[in-house]
Amino acid sequence: MSETSRPPGMMDVARLAGVSHQTVSRVLNNADSVRPATREKVRRAIAELGYRRNLSARALVTNRTRVIGVVVARGGYYGPGSTSSAIQTAARGRGYATIVASLRDGSPGELAAVVDMLTDHGVEGITAIAPQLGFVEGLRKVARSVPIVVVADGFEVSEGMHPVSVDQRHGARLATQHLIGLGHRRIAHISGPDDWFDSRERVIGWREALQDAGLEVPEVMVGDWSAESGYAMGGRLLEEGLPDAVFSSNDTMALGLLACLADLGIRVPDDISLVGYDDANGAAFFQPPLTTIRQPFEELGARCVEVLLEAIEGHEPEPQRIRPSLRVRRSCRRHQN
Repeated sequence: MSETSRPPGMMDVARLAGVSHQTVSRVLNNADSVRPATREKVRRAIAELGYRRNLSARALVTNRTRVIGVVVARGGYYGPGSTSSAIQTAARGRGYATIVASLRDGSPGELAAVVDMLTDHGVEGITAIAPQLGFVEGLRKVARSVPIVVVADGFEVSEGMHPVSVDQRHGARLATQHLIGLGHRRIAHISGPDDWFDSRERVIGWREALQDAGLEVPEVMVGDWSAESGYAMGGRLLEEGLPDAVFSSNDTMALGLLACLADLGIRVPDDISLVGYDDANGAAFFQPPLTTIRQPFEELGARCVEVLLEAIEGHEPEPQRIRPSLRVRRSCRRHQN
């Protein structure tokens, strides 16, 4: 490229494609109003010229950066990680870039610093994957300059914070009702930590399903989402008297429980039925393949971005709650009296 040459611009793309620069803009912004043949011509012209958008210049003109922030608790948990990935994918589909910030401890000071960092980088809004009670309370204190979508089920809505969630209580009811429908009457529950929204809602759904069926509600066995805690619960189940079935609040704890039961010579599902939660990668290949509750993470990510963009445009979006579904595999069988 010579000193006087310049990078290709939008008008160059428009001339090569034989369309207006407004049409090029609509293609770049993924507008639905462009015919497929026209969209393809513009994309070919973009590729031929090597055109790249100057987002910094665009932001100066429009006062819009088309960047959103994603805040997620650190820890490598399946649900928050899957949600974060789904949000990033959905944002790209709407022409938005993302800045992802992973929290170390989720303290109010750290949360405030992360929100300040994101707003300093010009994000138009933030999606916070907020699994724990303290996380949401910290968000309430810093929600001020940009809209915030909160991914948490069962928290009280407050100004500037827009909830989007999977209906965890419904998912737990589905799991428990499936076991009840198979004739099981003593159904134990291994929950996640007490301070997680999802864990609390799943406990409520399990308890409600048992109460509706007129069954005894045993004491909840509290785990920490890990396979190790699931394994530890196997010994406790045996000590306290083996139930007919177990509903585990995630698939990872269910995997640990399966390993412990196998070591103890207890067969799943011949001796005890088991249902997990999440439909994590590989759940269909556990031994036996795990019946579980599938969380619709792709839809959750799309809803988060949709609600956030509505809020960015100045609207007041309705809270969104998505229902999960049951995936029946071979870890359950009809109870033998």
